Amino acid sequence: MNISILAVGTELLMGKTVNTNATELSKMINDLGHSVKYHLTIGDNPDRLASSLEFLLGVSDMVITTGGLGPTQDDLTKETIAKAFDLELKLDQKALDMMVDRFKNFNVTMTENNKKQAYLPEGSITMYNDRGTAPGFISSSFDKIVAALPGPPREMRMMFDKSLKPFLLEKSDKVIKSEYINLFGIGESSAETRVEDIISNQTNPTIAIYANIGQVSLRITALANTEDEASELLKPVVAQITDRLKDYVLGYGEKSLVDYTFEALYNSPYTLTIAESCTGGMIASELINYSGASKFLDRSFVTYSNEAKEEVLSVSKDILNKYGAVSEETCFAMLEGLEKNTTGDIHLAVTGIAGPTGGSPDKPIGLVYIGTRFNGKSFVKKFNFTGDRYVIRRRSMLSAMHMLLSGIKDTCK
Repeated sequence: MNISILAVGTELLMGKTVNTNATELSKMINDLGHSVKYHLTIGDNPDRLASSLEFLLGVSDMVITTGGLGPTQDDLTKETIAKAFDLELKLDQKALDMMVDRFKNFNVTMTENNKKQAYLPEGSITMYNDRGTAPGFISSSFDKIVAALPGPPREMRMMFDKSLKPFLLEKSDKVIKSEYINLFGIGESSAETRVEDIISNQTNPTIAIYANIGQVSLRITALANTEDEASELLKPVVAQITDRLKDYVLGYGEKSLVDYTFEALYNSPYTLTIAESCTGGMIASELINYSGASKFLDRSFVTYSNEAKEEVLSVSKDILNKYGAVSEETCFAMLEGLEKNTTGDIHLAVTGIAGPTGGSPDKPIGLVYIGTRFNGKSFVKKFNFTGDRYVIRRRSMLSAMHMLLSGIKDTCK
């Protein structure tokens, strides 16, 4: 089926809430062998909601909505769907009972307006909500289908997996399978140039290239009757692209450079200590987003000032005065200080100028030194990054992760 996604909520248009639902739904829909045709986001306006729904039903087999199922007056998604299909709203007693129990469990008084959520279009398939109060539903008229999901991502995700996914599986006679090739150290345009002929001649599988700060990924997607058939279609194309870009391949799957680095550290016998200046703790923060980081992360210092570099890492005043805080010499001294003052096996140090001020002709904004120390041997690399303050800091963090990953791979050979 061709499916469109309609996200409802004024907060989405005002930028107060990021519409992650559309991204997640698109992936889940494609994984089930269906195609996503349109994404639309509208505010809590009944006229615009009605016209958007009418448009999407005209160009799609099915529309999935998120949001607008709550108890307040601006929650009008189900009313609009019922009107579009000329259906009455009927009480779903089970949905109401579940709602009453949920309020009791939270020891909260249920206000009268909450009952509104249990009224659903007649004849619809109810999708009960195990994580919130608003149920979802699936309604159809002739050959058109609308499925309404709640807006909160954790509720939407649960309801999709439990109720909507089985429904969509029954409607699909094809399998869509994708493989991702993740790259580091090469830009999007350069990567595309190296595989341009493969992309130009694509039919099935299809190839798409994506870029984020510091990482490029290629998604190869095959459409087939079975998962095994799709896998066979993917293999030669993945192998061909890998051969062209082998010097930059991090790995496969929907993973980031930080994922790979965390896994390498977690599976190694080493402990890590970090000293960050311009990244301000970003490296440690990224690593401790993962459960299990305590297995390898011993400690991290944000030595932002010269005084901190002296007191915490024993960097000498002579080095700082002669070469400056942003220098190869200071980065080496930071590594030596980590080894001297901690018990870690691997040491990582970063110092640089993130901007937008602080640069000079000799040391421009974006100048960053990153160093690693493995088995008593230090290595420092100079980088000249471009971009705003956030981009420079993020590129520094990712380059540090890559140096860690490369060092672990070399050490564990």
